[in-house]
Amino acid sequence: MPDIATPQEPTPEQAQALADAAAQAMYARDNATQSLGMKIHQVGPGYARLSMLVRRDMLNGHATCHGGFIFTLADSAFAFSCNSRNLNTVASGCSIEFVAPAFADDVLTAEAQERALAGRTGVYDITVRNQDGKQIALFRGKSYRIKGEVVPAAS
Repeated sequence: MPDIATPQEPTPEQAQALADAAAQAMYARDNATQSLGMKIHQVGPGYARLSMLVRRDMLNGHATCHGGFIFTLADSAFAFSCNSRNLNTVASGCSIEFVAPAFADDVLTAEAQERALAGRTGVYDITVRNQDGKQIALFRGKSYRIKGEVVPAAS
């Protein structure tokens, strides 16, 4: 019987290099993430950790961080984690639970972790915490893989 070639899984080093390259390419094109001052601290296959300083222009009428900004931070972490394998992936749905307020000058960190990946779909949990480790929000994102790659494959 002839040998049938099967796609090889990347080594951990290759998977990390691909996650880094995809994050760098996405961030360069992500004006929303950049304009809010978000920083990428770590990415890996199915994982991302981003932070954002809560500025005074992000406060609502209660002098707390507007939920939309917290959602956006979590959504950006979700995007970087679900695109970390260099396959174009978008959100098919997401939800957030706000569990504590954030205030001016807080540094919020969103940590995204892949929980399930099957075929074209995935599920990701993102926890947002302040600089003291206090939980601010819980976000769940559902992803859907579309055509294309974040970074074009080398020819």
